[in-house]
Amino acid sequence: MAKHEFLSAEWITSAKEIQDSYKDKASEAPLEVTMNLTILNTPFQEGEIKAFLDSRDGKLVIDLGQLDTPDVFVTLDYDTCKAVLIDGNGDAALQAFMTGKIMVEGDVGKLLAYQSTPPGQVQLEITEKLREITK
Repeated sequence: MAKHEFLSAEWITSAKEIQDSYKDKASEAPLEVTMNLTILNTPFQEGEIKAFLDSRDGKLVIDLGQLDTPDVFVTLDYDTCKAVLIDGNGDAALQAFMTGKIMVEGDVGKLLAYQSTPPGQVQLEITEKLREITK
């Protein structure tokens, strides 16, 4: 399986294929959250990346673009975003928040509740497959 830079066009295409392969699998009902992300300092393009995270259907969907009415808006650097979403490093998020590298607007309580909710088995499998395609 080819590896791609996190959030590059090739990575998004591969991530969608992975997410689609799980669309009919039963999933646990994790806390639902919608989040618009502004990701700074990407290694493969100038400027910022606008992306979103959506867990409303019981699975985590990460894609480019923005949701119309997200619960929360998060601005963070590329390395922190990758550490949190792909590596599952919650400590990286906390450290970045404490040092001002993450800016949050909206329902912070929902974001914190989501971060502290353990992922279900389906989400763990999806995340592992996303790690496998990520440089």
